[in-house]
Amino acid sequence: MASLNISMPDSMRDFIEQRTGEGSFNTPTEYIRHLIREDQKLEEQKQLEAKLPEALGSGKFDEVTPEFFEGLREYAKDKTG
Repeated sequence: MASLNISMPDSMRDFIEQRTGEGSFNTPTEYIRHLIREDQKLEEQKQLEAKLPEALGSGKFDEVTPEFFEGLREYAKDKTG
């Protein structure tokens, strides 16, 4: 696993320590990883939404179910790494 050192203002570090101390995250690293995962999910959602107009214009439609979207998310993850 790779390491990454970052610099930040004391106020940000204090905020991270506060969030860690609240019990949702055990370490600052867990909190930062959580934020990155959430950002990755948002990016995946943006990519999916960007493709929607093209798909609607194609006239080809499949039944949209929760399973359909889960498969689409997995496909997007495979394509984006």
